[in-house]
Amino acid sequence: MPYRFRHIRHVEATIAARPWPYAEAQAAAIRAAWAEAKAATPALFDGEVLLIAERTITDDRFQAVYRPVRYSQFLHYMRHGAADGDTRNGFALAGLTSAEGALMMGVMGGHTANAGKIYFPGGTPDMSDVVDGRLDLEGSARRELEEETGLSPQEVSAEPGFWLTEDDKRTAFIKVMRSLLPAEALRARILDALARQDEPELADIHIVRGPADLLPGRMPAFQLAYAEWWLAGGAAR
Repeated sequence: MPYRFRHIRHVEATIAARPWPYAEAQAAAIRAAWAEAKAATPALFDGEVLLIAERTITDDRFQAVYRPVRYSQFLHYMRHGAADGDTRNGFALAGLTSAEGALMMGVMGGHTANAGKIYFPGGTPDMSDVVDGRLDLEGSARRELEEETGLSPQEVSAEPGFWLTEDDKRTAFIKVMRSLLPAEALRARILDALARQDEPELADIHIVRGPADLLPGRMPAFQLAYAEWWLAGGAAR
């Protein structure tokens, strides 16, 4: 599907525990798929994550209700389920950019669910991203950036709002975060931090300077589309 990018300035996301018919109907399949996933990747943990249950987009405002679900339910839906109305993985990514405008993407480690995939630091939100009953997507992006790369919020300049793109099961909020370091120095800074982590989520940093750096087989479709859009002048670089 063609991806479009929309600038969102206001996000209002609340949390509500409500039944999920998909998870109830697919309970046996979810258990079987989870056992298989755990056998392949023992480090997986069936914790609680937040999934969009309903959403509304008006001009530059995004409003949503998220429901808590088990990671096993989420993983089955994303890998095997048919699109289910508004139900989407609504996640924030740190659109890390070097001083000269290169995109800095993480290469996921072999112990993760998305081993070998290449995309910006970020992840599916959970209850640790909830502040005063509302989901803090900017805080989620900053937290994931620091956890995955070792970069503190003070080391990047975050642009206002998000670039939003969607497909039938994903809503990606990309927060442009610019570093003052050139790409190679920034990559070296991150790799040094990864070397000091016990079990880093990332195995490497992939730099995207031009079309030759795009890897369709390893980049999720939305991430590939964002990179193409960015290289064509999206967000005015």
